[in-house]
Amino acid sequence: MSKLKLSNIVERDLYIDSDSFKSLSPKMKDAVKEIFESIKDSTDDIINTFEGAVDKVAEKYNINTKFFNDYFDNEIEEQLGE
Repeated sequence: MSKLKLSNIVERDLYIDSDSFKSLSPKMKDAVKEIFESIKDSTDDIINTFEGAVDKVAEKYNINTKFFNDYFDNEIEEQLGE
């Protein structure tokens, strides 16, 4: 099994085809897409970039960051087949 990297998920838009993503409200789908778009071309530290993007989008859409954390945990588990 090949390694699943964040860059592969973003480049191939794998998150859009997931059950986790499909179960989100339209507002949440837009927010998640915006997070991925904002980190897509980043060459900085991915963890800090990702956390910064989550914080920024959470504030913009008025969504608790815990919801994003739960979503991304579910997304990772689904992408890894766990």
